[in-house]
Amino acid sequence: MERFAAFVMRHRIWVALAWVAVTVVGVMMAPHVADRLKSGTTVSTASYDANIALAKEYGGAAAKPSVLVVDLPKGTTADSADVKAGLSAADKVAAGVPGIRDLSYANTRDRALVGTGGRSTLVMVYPPAPGDPVPAQVLDAMSDAITHAVPGTTVHQTGIEQLSAGGGSSGASVMSEILVGAGLALLVLVWVFGSALALLPLLSAIVSVLTMQLAIWGLTYATSIAINPSVQFIVALLGLGLSIDYSLLLVNRWREERDKGADNREAVLRSMHRAGHSVAFSALIASLGLFALIVVPVSFIQGVGLSGLFIPSIAALVALTTIPLLLASVGPRMDRIRLRRRTKTGPGRMWTRTARTIVARPRAAALLGSVILGTLCAFGLTINIASPGSTSLAAGGPAEQGLQALRHDGFPTGVLTSIPIELPPGTDPSATAATLRTLPDVHGVLAADTPAWHQPGSSVIMALPHHEIGTANAGNALSQLRGAVPHNALLGGEQVQSADVTHILSTWFPALLAVAALLTFVLLARGMRSLLLPAKAVALNLLSVGAAYGVLVLIWQRGYGSHTLWGIPATGSISPFVPMLLFGFLFGVSMDYEVFILDRIREAHDRTGNTPASVVEGVSRTGRLVTSAALILFLALLSLSSSPDVTIKMMATGMAAGILIDAMVVRTLLTPSLVVLFGRANWYLPAWAARLLRIKQTAPGHRTHHDEQGMDGADGGALEAADPALTRHA
Repeated sequence: MERFAAFVMRHRIWVALAWVAVTVVGVMMAPHVADRLKSGTTVSTASYDANIALAKEYGGAAAKPSVLVVDLPKGTTADSADVKAGLSAADKVAAGVPGIRDLSYANTRDRALVGTGGRSTLVMVYPPAPGDPVPAQVLDAMSDAITHAVPGTTVHQTGIEQLSAGGGSSGASVMSEILVGAGLALLVLVWVFGSALALLPLLSAIVSVLTMQLAIWGLTYATSIAINPSVQFIVALLGLGLSIDYSLLLVNRWREERDKGADNREAVLRSMHRAGHSVAFSALIASLGLFALIVVPVSFIQGVGLSGLFIPSIAALVALTTIPLLLASVGPRMDRIRLRRRTKTGPGRMWTRTARTIVARPRAAALLGSVILGTLCAFGLTINIASPGSTSLAAGGPAEQGLQALRHDGFPTGVLTSIPIELPPGTDPSATAATLRTLPDVHGVLAADTPAWHQPGSSVIMALPHHEIGTANAGNALSQLRGAVPHNALLGGEQVQSADVTHILSTWFPALLAVAALLTFVLLARGMRSLLLPAKAVALNLLSVGAAYGVLVLIWQRGYGSHTLWGIPATGSISPFVPMLLFGFLFGVSMDYEVFILDRIREAHDRTGNTPASVVEGVSRTGRLVTSAALILFLALLSLSSSPDVTIKMMATGMAAGILIDAMVVRTLLTPSLVVLFGRANWYLPAWAARLLRIKQTAPGHRTHHDEQGMDGADGGALEAADPALTRHA
């Protein structure tokens, strides 16, 4: 790291110009990134193949429909002549728009579309292509055609897509999410530094986030894997948090060295020499944790994993190159601009007391941390992975009112997840529909006589299940239909594909866990020169993720918070993508704090050989830093919860809770207490393991230069004297 730091300082003008150029290009290209992102998921399943075939001949027939809920005036029924005329007029409006298809009582004569008492009816409207919404003006024109023919009629518009949009709310943009996250992060940085130095991590983060957006734009050309639009939100907020975390570590170490009497240049080099390796090592582990998602054969997950590979790595690269330049040029001047009373950078008094208490009572601290994690993990084991039900998608708005009207009229919410069935040549649609209607969990099967639902050699009928497909209470309609449809018939639908994807994610989750755990263990074993410490770190990370699952179950699945915070009732389940993405992010990112703490503990131990004293020094010097870094990432992720999409809200909630649990419970209680309890076993590395990991092992009582440096390359004996007060107390 010394050579890298010297290179950056020696070529600081060229390095600065390079980042200015990248930032300018990033600003220019950022508005065009969204144009290159693709919605939807590619996966090898029969439902995906069916949806592709349906899209070629029937446009958006496999999409989630927009539903018009038609409530008729008193004295009128769906069989009234004026109602039939109004529905036929609405059908003509749909037929007049290229690609739009609809199913109504007028063109199907199916009583499944008629509500209780005949006083209401439904019109199912499908978009021109999968992923496209039905234009609002088309729905309005169809509604107007009905109300014009039948005065006094009320028409509601609802559907899964409308409900998922938050009842008509457009939600926050990526830029507004970044601004909110940056503003909250700046408040924490001002609290940490108390000077204009708070701006330096933020400046580095801006360069980093723009570079990440540029990397995503390049990825869309370099790979065939589709990058989902939601990746922009994740990359922006997580990138912001990690960039500030890494910069915070470097700037804090620079201030420590300045407080010890080093001149500015020497302080910059020492901060890179000591903290730079920790940043690079943490970024490597976090990147591989995210990249492990690539093993899952689902395009959305692979896209996140591929993009995630660049989040920590770019954050570290930018921090390790821009922060030294900024500190070398304007660091001292900015530190003199006071925003509040200057605080010392040495061991914090509160964290010193905390560390001493844990060292004095390690079993009690370990027990307390274990009880907290164990309780949350117990709730996590009850997680129900499925798409949220329609009643959980919106707290209010026109779409939610339409859903309430649909239920009041006696229709099952399963009609919102209709299942298209493409029939092979020679199959009678009416006869097939009549057969499928007898299935217990099927509300109805629609067979329209309009050209839009017939092509040379094929036709499409639409099954309406009683229960919503892909949700926690999906019933057995899907399995019943698959067992009853004619041979060679294609059974598709977005919700059917989602149910298949859920099964794939559950199947591949153990593989993801194994890959991430193995990679992390090997890297930590090499970095820590120990087997017990990395095993402990991996185990605690798994428990930390399990605890985050427990928070998700409590807040969303059981509703202890979702209604209070967002006005959304208990979902009864967790979106299928959330647990796997949450594992990838938390398992990689939360390891940062483990590395930061163990780095300082190892540095102190290599200098003193005293494990309890090393724990006190490590925690006292990193406690405030880790808490601040976690708080910044927590606030950045919390701002992501303003997204109207329930799945993104779940992701933001789980990640924010996981970061907080990891920093406050795992790294504050369990990590130091277990290091104390393990004693000398922490540093034991058998000869066979050293050979396997290609680590040069030293004889007891002798430390090589590598040993003296510790995990981050810091020469503890030469550059930092031991803290006698800490050693005496320990």
